[in-house]
Parts: sequence; C-alpha cells; structure tokens
Amino acid sequence: MIPRCAVLDDYQDVALSMADWSPLDGAVDVRTLRRPFGSEDEVAEAIGDCEIVVAMRERTPFPASLLARLPRLRLLITSGMRNASIDLAAAARHGVTVCGTSSNTEPPVELTWALILGLARNVVTESTALRAGGWQSTLGADLHGRRLGLLGLGKIGTRVARVGQAFGMDVVAWSRNLTPERAAETGVTATATKEELLETSDFVSVHLVLGEGTRGLIGAPELRRMRRTAYLVNTSRAAIVDQSALVEALREGRIAGAGLDVFAQEPLPADHPLRTLPNVLALPHLGYVTRRNYEGYFREAVENIQGFLAEKVVRELA
Repeated sequence: MIPRCAVLDDYQDVALSMADWSPLDGAVDVRTLRRPFGSEDEVAEAIGDCEIVVAMRERTPFPASLLARLPRLRLLITSGMRNASIDLAAAARHGVTVCGTSSNTEPPVELTWALILGLARNVVTESTALRAGGWQSTLGADLHGRRLGLLGLGKIGTRVARVGQAFGMDVVAWSRNLTPERAAETGVTATATKEELLETSDFVSVHLVLGEGTRGLIGAPELRRMRRTAYLVNTSRAAIVDQSALVEALREGRIAGAGLDVFAQEPLPADHPLRTLPNVLALPHLGYVTRRNYEGYFREAVENIQGFLAEKVVRELA
C-alpha cells in the first residue's frame, strides 16, 4: 500500500494548484482537507491513517498528546522553518521527521502597512459609509512626523522600519537584545526600555518571535502606558499581547485602536468582541497568505516528500 498524505487547512482549496504534485503520482496518495479542526479528536480521526502530513503554519497544532495518537505518521511538513505549535521533542520520540520550507518576509511587512494605513485613515469605516450613501465622517491620523515604535527589529521589523522612514516617521525600536549600534545600522533609534517606546509612540507594531520571554509581553500595565491616541498593530503572534487586556483597553478607549492579524484562537470565534469592536481593524491571519508564498510552500513540500521517499530529507527542523 502506498503511503497516504494529508494536506491540512487548505482553506482556499488551492494547495494542489500551487505546485506540480505529479512527481508523487503513483507513489503517494494525496488528499487535501479544507476545514479547520474543532478538537484533537477530529484531527486524530481525520489523519490517523497518514504517514505524511503537510501543515500550514500553526493552523493545526501538533502537541505531544496528538503525536502519540498518530502511530503511522513518519513525516510532518510545515510551511516556514519555524512552528511553535509542533512539539519537536515529542515528534523525535515517536520517530517523526519534521521538515519546513522557505518563507518570504515581504508579505507580512506589506500587510503590516495595510493595517497601519487602514487604521490611520479609517479606510473600512469610510468605505462602508460611502457604500451606504455617506460622505466623510472621520479625521485621519497623520503618519508624517509621527513616531513608529517597533517591538522587534529582525528581518520583518527592519523592512517595516524602512517604509516608516519613507513616510517621514520617526522610527524607534526595542527588544531585549537590541543594541543602539544594531538599531543605528538601519537608521532607527533604540529606546532604553520597552516602557519608553510605548509611552512615546503613535503607532506600536509587534515583530517579535513568540517564546517564554515574549509571551504576554504586552499586558494591561503596558497598554496603560500607551497614548490614548496611539494604535497597536500585531501581525506576529497573538500570545505576545494579552488578548483580554487588549479587549478591555479598546472597550474603554485607552488606546485609539488596534490592527490585528493574529488571534489566541483561530479561526476567531463568531461571537468574539474583536470581530465587532469599532476601533479594531481585524484580518483572518493573512500575513503570509500570498500566491508567491503558497507556490514556494507547496513546491518545497513536494520536494520534501520526494526526499523522504528517497530516504534523503531536506529542510529538516532541528
């Protein structure tokens, strides 16, 4: 019997059209699954017969408890080379090889600016009003001459900084390991503390990797330090910002608004307040969802499967 492969969370039903899967014809039985899973039981039932699984980012977690229920699984491929929702140690114990793919950093940068601009100029509010027959109901927030505070100045943060500078913004950044010299290389000023960045920025954008040191980094005390006219944008990981504290701050008007592409639970529950708060511009985790990224993800997924079948796996996660 040939090995079975499940491609998970193919929300747009495009996985098989984004790459040439024909090299696997006759060698692997490939099927795609479009709907998000509601429980670990559903995952185990859906893919329990599979030796190979292709996961899209962190849409479906693979904790130790799930991996223990997938005795046939031998190869788990994730888009990108980092996936915090896969228990790599447990995968190794169960003899599962975990591979990744390359990922372009430009799409999340572009989406970050879509959120910033959408918030600053009330794009959704004005577009909705115009469709209903209205005309000019808000005042936009300026970017030129305002301060953009970046939490994190890695590959994505650095690109976001360059765009901010092109808009004529004063760009500052902070992270635990950021030095003034490193920030200066990109024309950015490193603030001495996270608190200074929050207190002085008109727009705060999160570009940090989720880890023990960044989980819950922005909570109620930090949100209280932000200006009432300031906006918070998070296209990184939801757990970096305390979601309950953010909802409270938005409800009370302690910050002007938030642009969000990541959430503690995805898909976001239909009754969640972040779907309806008027000062929130929310998107369904689109940061990496572009044609170029998808073409790369699935092309390299096919290559990883070919390597696995030839007993030479590429792009393995450590």
